[in-house]
Amino acid sequence: MIQKGVDKSKRQFLTSALSVVGAVGAGYLAVPFLSQMRPSAKAMAAGAPVEVDISKMETGQLIRVAWRGKPVWILNRTPEVLATLVTLDSKLADPQSSQSIQPESSKNQLRSIKPEIFVAVGLCTHLGCSPTFRPEIAPNDLGEDWKGGFFCPCHGSWFDLAGRVYRGVPAPTNLEIPPYRYVSETFIIIGEESEVSKA
Repeated sequence: MIQKGVDKSKRQFLTSALSVVGAVGAGYLAVPFLSQMRPSAKAMAAGAPVEVDISKMETGQLIRVAWRGKPVWILNRTPEVLATLVTLDSKLADPQSSQSIQPESSKNQLRSIKPEIFVAVGLCTHLGCSPTFRPEIAPNDLGEDWKGGFFCPCHGSWFDLAGRVYRGVPAPTNLEIPPYRYVSETFIIIGEESEVSKA
């Protein structure tokens, strides 16, 4: 039996309205779900470049910052340290840093863009311990051969003040040099390569 007087426009309106309400409801449910999939602000910041003002650093001072969850050291080396570094090649496993990680701008004997400012990731390349800063010359516990550097207390690896590893220690390579660049004479950004590296 055929029904007469059925208003198809009302049925179409109700179907369309229900579809719109359903789509809006699905959107409200999807937004929180999708927003949980985005990395948190903390996670995004962990990989972001770090800006460091070195204008107040004294000669011989070491400062530490965090970049990508790793400690990064910035050392203002003295003229005496720079003079000593060039005499250590025979005691080092990789004096020219040919087997180590560093940007092009730091592929030199001092492993830095500017001779006096040294920047390195503060993790031993053996098992990831954080070496201690030992700038003193020939301390009793390290002996006469120690000319200042970084000593890893976990397994005894030695690094000079250019982050180069000594021969015969557990660490296989020199300390990693992160990408970094100077924005000005006293301002460094860690996590961005220098223009010298890109050239």
